[in-house]
Amino acid sequence: MKNMQQIMKQAQKMQEQLQKQMGEMTVEGSSGGGMVSIKMNGSKQVLGVKIETDAMASGDVEMLQDLIVAACNEAARKVDEELSGQIGNLTGGLKIPGLF
Repeated sequence: MKNMQQIMKQAQKMQEQLQKQMGEMTVEGSSGGGMVSIKMNGSKQVLGVKIETDAMASGDVEMLQDLIVAACNEAARKVDEELSGQIGNLTGGLKIPGLF
């Protein structure tokens, strides 16, 4: 019983560490050779969007929309990769089903 309490405390501590790291994490995803860039935090909240004027020069709204979506998806993928690496570090490489 005491062993289980210890394990739960360790799990709670790991969760707190991960949440702190998520709050501090910032990644950037881009598309169109850097024409569109998205800055995102570890909670996958968009912090900023940068669109080069060349991306708007053609007047192709659909292309610009596609570039924004692609940059967001790349940033979200980078968040997942970072979190997966951090979880691996916290668990000592132990694979936990359901976590990334």
